[in-house]
Amino acid sequence: MDQALIWGIAIAVLAIFLLMKTAIVVPQQSAYIVELWGRYSRTLQAGFHILTPFMERVAYKHSLKEMAIDIPEQVCITKDNVQVHVNSVLYMKVMNPERASYGVNDYRFAISQLAQTTLRSEIGKIDLDRTFEERMHINAQIVDELDKATEPWGIKVLRYEIKNITPPQDVLAAMEKQMRAEREKRAVILTSDGQRDAAINSAEGEKQQVI
Repeated sequence: MDQALIWGIAIAVLAIFLLMKTAIVVPQQSAYIVELWGRYSRTLQAGFHILTPFMERVAYKHSLKEMAIDIPEQVCITKDNVQVHVNSVLYMKVMNPERASYGVNDYRFAISQLAQTTLRSEIGKIDLDRTFEERMHINAQIVDELDKATEPWGIKVLRYEIKNITPPQDVLAAMEKQMRAEREKRAVILTSDGQRDAAINSAEGEKQQVI
């Protein structure tokens, strides 16, 4: 009787152990990739699942939420050979967990590198003066290029935003001088126009007084 009880306890413990190892709860907005003997078997969506003991395993876990990737600051050269420091952020989403697992080794790193090279290419097509006013166009072009490249990886690039464009200090000083000169020029023109109008009004007043 004692031996039967021991066997029963052992079997119960083994069953609990197997259940803990094979029972999988996938959270909402997540997807798990299951492999059978080292090969892709299926994709588990949100909910409760049981794996085949000793044969299946969870190889990859993906979040299906929109993710933001900070693109490190880098030096880009404009069309007129001015070096600018640019940092940005990219928003993406995993659309196909199977492709994201097997299409590329590390899709976050790959997309970050691809975003940096694409940004340098787009900045190199325009002059410094246009980089600030063409920011929305640059963002759209980068999203278009990245979306084409990441489609085989099961990734959708949603948005790309340039956060800062910083020219060298000497260029900033030159731009500040130019802006100051423009403001002073406008002030001189306004003062001249005011004096001219005052002279015209004074002459017209004298003319009317003589009449």
